[in-house]
Amino acid sequence: MTEKQHPTDQIAIIGLGIIGSALARNLITHGFSVTGFDPDNNSATRAAEMGVAVTADAAEAMRNSDIILTSLPSEAALVATIELLTTDSGQSNKDQVLVELSTLSLDCKTEAHGQLGTAGIAMLDCPISGTGAQAQTADIALYASGDEPAFKRCREIFDAVARDSFFLGAIGNGTRMKFVANLLVAIHNVASAEALNLAARAGLDPQQVYDVISSGAGTSKIFELRGPMMVADNYDPATMKLDVWQKDMALIKDFAAAAGAFTPLFDTTEPLYETAIDLGLGEQDTAAVHKILSQMEDK
Repeated sequence: MTEKQHPTDQIAIIGLGIIGSALARNLITHGFSVTGFDPDNNSATRAAEMGVAVTADAAEAMRNSDIILTSLPSEAALVATIELLTTDSGQSNKDQVLVELSTLSLDCKTEAHGQLGTAGIAMLDCPISGTGAQAQTADIALYASGDEPAFKRCREIFDAVARDSFFLGAIGNGTRMKFVANLLVAIHNVASAEALNLAARAGLDPQQVYDVISSGAGTSKIFELRGPMMVADNYDPATMKLDVWQKDMALIKDFAAAAGAFTPLFDTTEPLYETAIDLGLGEQDTAAVHKILSQMEDK
């Protein structure tokens, strides 16, 4: 049973992939009206089947929407979306908020904020901490920054799709927090693979190791999420594809360099992810670095 309708909250989602479709499902479950667009026909069809009013183009989806959520694969996609939003002559609703959920560069986010502000549209830089699987169950955190009144306006929406949402102040702080979080993800993922590989080499049962470690001080959210994939040696379907993660790794590396931060553990993980991609595992989950460790030891 869905909760009561929220007729004043017309939501558009641009990008109905793994994350966008999960958010749409949770919003619909909570009674929100959701319009959406994705250029991929398969993604659009799946979204329509769950109740999203899928449109022929992004401009139509955003037209007259109160809150626009963007979950996009690239900076070019965000630039194109903002251009449509700010130049669409059919737009009649100027009291809008754009919630940008993607992991993109700081420069891209701040430029988007400036363009939207000139057009009278509020923007939140609001990257997601969590995987697609976590988004399905609203077990994600949102790192919002930018316009605080816009954040307060979106709280009911955030409560429907996330476990936690944080307002972090000036525009860009959400992305900065996401880079810090993703640095830990990169390290914890490789640490999980290394621990399970050691356990197997030592003759321990991998499933038992996972069960025991998950209940102790050595666990991490990433170990709990990706450990089962490593135990099963099965990295499909991906919660985060290695090919996509490569983009995030580059962003973290640039961010750390600009901050002058020494990141020896993060730097150690980078060659492992690159090796996995070189071996044709780009479409598989980042947990596939476990397979790489085993192969490296066998050489």
